[in-house]
Amino acid sequence: MSDSTNNSSTNATPPIADTRPHTATHHGITLSDPYHWLRAENWQEVMRTPDTLPEDIRAYLEAENSYTSATLADTQELQDHLFEEMKGRIKQDDSTVPTPDGDYEYFYRYVPGEQYPQLCRKPRELEDTSIILDGNSEAKDHAYWSMGDATHSHDHKLLAYSTDTNGSETYTIRVRDLETGVDHNDEIGQTQGTVVWANDNRHFFYVRLDDNHRPLAVYRHKLGTPATDDTLIYQEADTAFYVGLSKTQSSRFILVEVHDHQTSEVHLIDADTPETPALTCVAPREPGHEYDVEHNGQRLIIKTNSNGSEDFRIVEAPLTDPSPSNWSEILAHQPGRLILSHLVLARHMIRLERLDGLPRIVITKLDDASEHAISFDEEAYGLGMSDGYEFDTTNLRFTYSSMTTPAEVYDYDVETRTRTLRKRQEVPSGHDPEKYITRRMHAPTPDGETVPISVLHARDTPIDGSAPLLLYGYGSYGISIPASFSTGRLSLVDRGFIYAIAHIRGGKDKGYRWYKSGKLAQKTNTFKDFIAAGEHLVSERYTSKGAIVGHGGSAGGMLMGAVANMAPDLFNGIIANVPFVDVLNTMLDKDLPLTPPEWLEWGNPIASLEEFERIRGYSPYDCVSAQAYPHIFALAGLTDPRVTYWEPTKWIARLRTMNTSDNIILLRTNMGAGHGGASGRFDALKEVAMEYAFALKISGKTGS
Repeated sequence: MSDSTNNSSTNATPPIADTRPHTATHHGITLSDPYHWLRAENWQEVMRTPDTLPEDIRAYLEAENSYTSATLADTQELQDHLFEEMKGRIKQDDSTVPTPDGDYEYFYRYVPGEQYPQLCRKPRELEDTSIILDGNSEAKDHAYWSMGDATHSHDHKLLAYSTDTNGSETYTIRVRDLETGVDHNDEIGQTQGTVVWANDNRHFFYVRLDDNHRPLAVYRHKLGTPATDDTLIYQEADTAFYVGLSKTQSSRFILVEVHDHQTSEVHLIDADTPETPALTCVAPREPGHEYDVEHNGQRLIIKTNSNGSEDFRIVEAPLTDPSPSNWSEILAHQPGRLILSHLVLARHMIRLERLDGLPRIVITKLDDASEHAISFDEEAYGLGMSDGYEFDTTNLRFTYSSMTTPAEVYDYDVETRTRTLRKRQEVPSGHDPEKYITRRMHAPTPDGETVPISVLHARDTPIDGSAPLLLYGYGSYGISIPASFSTGRLSLVDRGFIYAIAHIRGGKDKGYRWYKSGKLAQKTNTFKDFIAAGEHLVSERYTSKGAIVGHGGSAGGMLMGAVANMAPDLFNGIIANVPFVDVLNTMLDKDLPLTPPEWLEWGNPIASLEEFERIRGYSPYDCVSAQAYPHIFALAGLTDPRVTYWEPTKWIARLRTMNTSDNIILLRTNMGAGHGGASGRFDALKEVAMEYAFALKISGKTGS
């Protein structure tokens, strides 16, 4: 190993965390956790007020940050260059395609040099633009600023918007008069962020967080009244379920959506009569039953996995009694065709589905059930569709990109079947798709499955095993990582890296069964799939053993911790963003924000000895052992409510004492942000530049 990649490249001494005795006993088994002290006892307060972090913990985190800065100091020039390079690929005066709603069109735009978007509107088909919310002005007094929701009232006179100013995902709702630009006195704190207007333009609904940051209660607010007078509409008693809000495309119903990771329950509120909100339950919750509701005329149109429809089917139900006994099927279940979402317009139903591992859009005419699909040509691509604001329309907006093709926004007329390009992502510094190659591969696994891999590399990169490779993975909650375009990753690819995404079990890339076979008792399939993908890329000479940099965040960070324990010699380095690595201790702590709902994803080690032992067998923090680890860079957020800062902190502390190699072990905690990292579009690029500089440093590519 060269001096450029080991601790001798810096005079800094890595901090060694104190060990303080702490034990806990579960199922007669005593766990010792000498780094438990890094978990602030007042963590709820720290989420709201970061300055209340205990001084001994703050001192340790700052020591880790100083060590990381010193260790990566020799890459500072590279980081600056990467940042400017990635910034140069961003169109600084960019804007979204205006979305029509009645007499207006709404859109976001950026101003050159500024970090945050402006929410704008203009009269339909005219260019008289007005700024209704300027993120840069709102953020000027805050080190962190993020907008949660911004939704206008039905009459276009008011804007309800929510903001988070410390990264904890605790939002404050305010209301702005769009004629005067002045905020009303209405201000509601401690919310989940979503705002849904009633059709009377005087009431809106929102979700309040409890003291443990859980979204469990729906309230109705009347304009001009104090938040203390708001009316409780729905209270969820089971902390394993969370509550969300949305509105049907028709604007007829507000939906109170109660869910965990595998069960749904939806209640309807008539948006026309918000002061008498008699909730109608569409289908009472049944374990394992997931469904989503849309509305058309005198019926609901429902995507459901009932009756063994693992990859979902679509049914309709009468408004007079939408209970499951009255459901009639309008689209049968087809194994292997996963229906991801459905959008219902006045005369058409549109569904986004995944077939053979790739997404597609299918349009159905509601009067005669005839359907057609929108076709695409590339081998691997990403696809998304927007629901917009309007219901009585034949226009569908969708976005398409691939790993070589910048994002394209189309308006598609579902009647005439014509598509109109509304926007193509501009890369100001230039982008030639012909300089790159994207491929779809399939890696065999020991149990007979095949794992899809999306690959991107420069056309002139040799495929002879000499190239370093960054392998990205997630593999949890059924989330699939699209093979879409990213300007940032070109900075690696242009320097000789190959970039690959492993579509491993735990996602839904190959249907719902792909998700089920990567959770609970089968969770380790996720890790084995990622390793199999890496080994396949080695065997196909895209890279070599020990030249792979693994990358993942959140639950994908747990993946990074697991594969570092299981196959450390496959990797040169690991980048773990806000990694969920202290799985056992977190699942044993029922008071943490996300723990009860997560039991259905990982298991409940409090109630079950079997699940306790299973999680203990792969939890990255618990499985750190005395072995030669690759280079590791973990990133955390102090106010992160999803993966609390102490998880990566404890993990790095243990790794540093157990690692038998000379490879660098780094932790950087953003002391002013949460799960998503820095909030501004340029500040976020600086974090990516630091991660990529780490990957280039350990791969000997800092001079290119």
